[in-house]
Amino acid sequence: MIGDWIQERLGGFSRRELVGLVALALLVVTGAVFWYVRSLPKPVTINALAGGAGPAAAAASPSPSPALIVVDVAGWVRHPGVYEFTQGDRVIDAIRRAGGGKPRADLTSINLAALLTDGEQIVVWRKGAGAALGGGVPGGSGSIQGVEALVNLNTATLDQLETLPGIGPALGQRIIDYREQHGPFRSVDDLLNVSGIGEKRLADLRPKVTV
Repeated sequence: MIGDWIQERLGGFSRRELVGLVALALLVVTGAVFWYVRSLPKPVTINALAGGAGPAAAAASPSPSPALIVVDVAGWVRHPGVYEFTQGDRVIDAIRRAGGGKPRADLTSINLAALLTDGEQIVVWRKGAGAALGGGVPGGSGSIQGVEALVNLNTATLDQLETLPGIGPALGQRIIDYREQHGPFRSVDDLLNVSGIGEKRLADLRPKVTV
C-alpha cells in the first residue's frame, strides 16, 4: 500500500525533478551529520590543563639577546684598549680582540678560559715583568680585582715600563734617562718633564704608576 502510494505520488515528477529531490535530500543529511560531529565534546590535552603553551607558541617567543659587557684589555698586547663583548665571552676572546699578545707575552699565568665580567680589566704581563711587580691575582683571570700592582717610576726596568699604556721602548728609555740625569721622580706629575709625555698620556699613566 505504502509503496503504491509513493509510486503514485512520484509519478507526477520528471526525471530531472527527481534527481533534484535526491540531491536536496543528500545535502540535508550531510548537514545534519556535520552538525552532529561539531556538537561532540572535544578532548582536552595535557598542555591545556597545565596552562602550558604549545610548540607553536614556544617557537614564536623570541630568545633574549646576550647582555653587553665592557672590558679593558691592557698590558703586553698589540692593541690595548676598552672593548665590548657579550655575556658568555671568555678571556681568550678579549686578548684576541686586542690583537693577541706581543712577543714574550706571558699568557701562562692567565686563565684564558675564564668568563668575562662587565667592568673588569685584563692585564697581560711580559715574561718576568709580572713576577717582579707581584703578578696578578693567583689563579685568577689576570684581571685587576682590588688594588692593582703599580709600576714604580724610580725602580722599574725598561720591560716593566713598556707594560704601561702608550709606553714603547723609546719612551720607556727616555723615562729611565730622565731619572738617571735628574734623580728620582718626586711625583707622578714629573713625567711631564719627559719628552713625549703630555697631559693626555699622563692621565692614562697616573692610575698605573707610583714613585
